[in-house]
Amino acid sequence: MAKNDGLIEKIQSSMRMPETGPALRRYFVNTMFDSTFVILGVIIGSAFSGISSRDVVIGIVLTSSVALGISTGVSVYEAETLEQERRIKEIERAMLSSMEDTDIKSTSRMSILLISLVNFSAPLFTCAIILTPFLLLSSESLESMAYVGLGLALCVLFVTGAIMGKMGHHNPLIKGTRMALIGFLAFLICFWIESLS
Repeated sequence: MAKNDGLIEKIQSSMRMPETGPALRRYFVNTMFDSTFVILGVIIGSAFSGISSRDVVIGIVLTSSVALGISTGVSVYEAETLEQERRIKEIERAMLSSMEDTDIKSTSRMSILLISLVNFSAPLFTCAIILTPFLLLSSESLESMAYVGLGLALCVLFVTGAIMGKMGHHNPLIKGTRMALIGFLAFLICFWIESLS
């Protein structure tokens, strides 16, 4: 129980750091946006290309999402580690002492882990939403599932855009609609490219 209490305390401490909350929101929203477009492209390239197997589409979307999660999670971990190390070094120079075994260093590490894990989970979260019709509508045609998946992807883009708008003190409705329209335009372009092959 003490170990769990210690972990919860570390998480709470890292969330109190001024840069943790904004970084979590920023990375999560950006990765949700990117992963939605990736999954949209995968669905267009598979479900609308004559592939008749629902399992193949699910497998491609899932593996793409896991790969994207690992890629973004690791890249954010490395970027945040460099940034936090730079900040710790500045504190060390100012205080003329090492911060190696301090609460600040420990909290900084936990902040990096939290931000990386959230970033890793964003593509999986997006994948779970957009794959819903492929998992639940097994009696429907693959194309019908893909269109429902497209609708869900546009909803994700709208919500993501609205959150971005709110974070940036813009009109969430306008920002959300713009993101959904960009997603629909991307769908049309990718669909046209797919029809050429």
